[in-house]
Amino acid sequence: MSILNFEKLGKVISIPDSARTILEKPEMEITMRLDLFLGDKMLCTDVYVVYYSTARGPAKGGIRFAPDVTLERTSVFAELMTYKTALVGIPFGGGKSCVRIDPKKYKRFELNDIVKEYVHIMSREINPKVYIPAPDVGTGPREMMVIYGETHIPESVTGKPVSVGGISGRKEATGRGVATTAELAVETFMGQYLKNSRIAVQGFGKVGSQVALFLQESGAKIVAASDTSGGIFSPEGFNVEELVKHKESKKSLQEYPAERISGDELLTLDVDVLVLAALENAITVKNANDIKAKLIIEGANNPITKEADELLEKNNKIVIPDILASSGGVIASYVEWHQGKSGSLTEKEETYSTIDKLINDTFYNILDFAKGKGLNYRDASLAVAVQKVITSMEDRGWI
Repeated sequence: MSILNFEKLGKVISIPDSARTILEKPEMEITMRLDLFLGDKMLCTDVYVVYYSTARGPAKGGIRFAPDVTLERTSVFAELMTYKTALVGIPFGGGKSCVRIDPKKYKRFELNDIVKEYVHIMSREINPKVYIPAPDVGTGPREMMVIYGETHIPESVTGKPVSVGGISGRKEATGRGVATTAELAVETFMGQYLKNSRIAVQGFGKVGSQVALFLQESGAKIVAASDTSGGIFSPEGFNVEELVKHKESKKSLQEYPAERISGDELLTLDVDVLVLAALENAITVKNANDIKAKLIIEGANNPITKEADELLEKNNKIVIPDILASSGGVIASYVEWHQGKSGSLTEKEETYSTIDKLINDTFYNILDFAKGKGLNYRDASLAVAVQKVITSMEDRGWI
C-alpha cells in the first residue's frame, strides 16, 4: 500500500489513472532465505528486497541489518527513496533491501560471511542497471567494501571506503544534507541565523553526530543529544567534538558527564530546532502535542507517524520532511556512482558543494510550490516528487 494520499495530491497535481495504478504498489517485492553456517551454528533468516519504482532509473536504496524488519517496512523505505531521488533530481529509482538480523550479535568475520551470502543470493539483483545498494542502519562502508569485493564492479555499490573507490565526504553526506536543510529552514521560517539557535538531536549515530558537527560549525548550540541509552542536556551547549570522541570510545551518551534526560524528554525540550536522526516513528500521537520545538527536521526515514504529523500541523509546527532533509546521502551516492563509471576523482568539498546546491535549489522550489498551493512542506515535497516520477513515466511511454 502506498504512503501517498492520491485524493489529496490529485487536487494540486494531475495524476492520470494509469500513473496511480502503477504507483499504488511496488514494481517488485522479493522475499529470500539466507541460510548460512557460522562456525557450528546455522543462521536461517529472511532477506526482503523491494523495487518500488524504476521509472527514473535503477533502484537505489540502502541495505538495512535489523531484527525487526519486514517486507511491509522495506516497501515503505523503497517508496520513500523513490520520491527522495526524484525530488532532488537524481536519475535513480527507489529500492531497499533488509536482512532480518541483529548485527550487534555477530563478530566482524561473521558479518563478512553474511554479506557475502547476501551477495550470492542477490546475484541477479546487485547490478548497476538493476539495484545499487548503499549503507543504512546496521551497515556501513565495511559491508559495502565486501559487496564490491564480490562484484568487482565499482558502480555496483556506493558508500564504499575511499580506499576502494568511495568518495571523500560520503561518510558525512547525509548529515551535511540535514544540516544544510536546517540552516535554510531556520533562516526562512524563524527569521534568525543558525548561530542564534538552540538545537536538540535525537540519535547521535552515523547521521546525528555529523549533523551536530556541521551545525556547531555554523554557530548553533547543540543543547541536547540522545542515543539508545537515553539523552544528555546542557543549556550552554555541548562541545560536539568531545561528544563524538566519547562515542567513538564505545561509551553511551549517558556515560558522558552531563545532566541526564530520557530520550522521550529530549523530544519535548523547549528548543528552536528538533532534529530527528534515529529510527522511524519517534513522534506519535502519544507525544506530538508535547513537542515544543517550532521547527522539526527529519534526518531519519519516516520518523513521524501520519497521525502525529496532522497534530503537529494543527499546532503550527513546521516539519521539513525526510525526502528532502535526508537526501544528502543519495546525492553523494550519485556522485560516487558517477565516479565509478567515469574513473574521475572527487574531492570532499566537491561532494559537499553538490549536496548544498541540490538541496538549496530543491528547498526554494518546494517553498514556492507550497506557498502557491497552500500546502505544508511534506505535501508540497511529495507533490513535486510525484510529478517528476509521472513525467518520467510519460517520457518513457509507460502511461
